[in-house]
Amino acid sequence: MIVVDKQRGVNSEAVFAALCERGETYFIHRLDRNTAGVIIFARTVPARDALLAAFRARTVEKVYLARVAGTPGARRAVLTAYLVKDAAAATVSVSDRPVGEKIVTEYEVLEAGECALLRITLHTGKTHQIRAHMAHIGHPVVGDEKYGDHAFNRAHHAARQQLTAKELRVVCGGALAYLADMRFISTHGV
Repeated sequence: MIVVDKQRGVNSEAVFAALCERGETYFIHRLDRNTAGVIIFARTVPARDALLAAFRARTVEKVYLARVAGTPGARRAVLTAYLVKDAAAATVSVSDRPVGEKIVTEYEVLEAGECALLRITLHTGKTHQIRAHMAHIGHPVVGDEKYGDHAFNRAHHAARQQLTAKELRVVCGGALAYLADMRFISTHGV
């Protein structure tokens, strides 16, 4: 197993390709190009199978830090909505109506303000989930070019997406059972 602290602006696929040059490597999950933080890969088939099973069973704890436009009304909330992918446009849309895949996103306000700092825990992990869900509730990720508030970003000179995959904890069985006691933490800020 390999844990990488990916830099913002680097594709997960590029990290994977570089790791493949050093030996057998399996892609487990990905981060958007403009999201920094912790990403995990497998080196063996048993590790791949155990990690993929953990992601499917949702026993992987994924915690992000994000700066968002404004401060949500509730200090902490568990949000439920529905996500629909538009593959042709490479975007997703979020709705409160039960159409598409159910998503669950939890947040806690760490710092309130015009650009609030949130700790976000994903209970489901879908494409662009955090970015689209936060935009849906009126608090887009600062610097997000796809789902963000362009006028807000310009006014705050936010030229980069302020989202980091800060922590990753995997609970799985077998040869990787020891991972349950480990928490992988990114050195990157938001």
